[in-house]
Amino acid sequence: MIQGIGVDIVDLARMQKIIEKGERFIARILTPKEKAYFDNLNARRKIEYVAGRFAVKEAFAKALGTGLRNLDLQDIETLTNDSGAPYVTKAPFVGKVWVSISHTKKTAIAQIILEII
Repeated sequence: MIQGIGVDIVDLARMQKIIEKGERFIARILTPKEKAYFDNLNARRKIEYVAGRFAVKEAFAKALGTGLRNLDLQDIETLTNDSGAPYVTKAPFVGKVWVSISHTKKTAIAQIILEII
């Protein structure tokens, strides 16, 4: 049974400006494993990656129905499998978390589906 669905879209130009201001935002958003992956990306991919992970966390909060103010962003972790597909490894939810992330030249979008199993 589906408990919640959330979607979020992030502007890459806005994310680039935030990233250029310093590491504080990245440290707040990315878990240590997400950050380790981020560190090995080129500049363009870093923007897409952070935007995508932030969109996942926003979409998760919407699917859960709590909003971000009631969540620790470090409690939601999305990694990438060998095929390049994202998967949620850590989240404050008991059940299955489905995730999809996509990018255009200007935006990143993420969708979360929370399934009670």
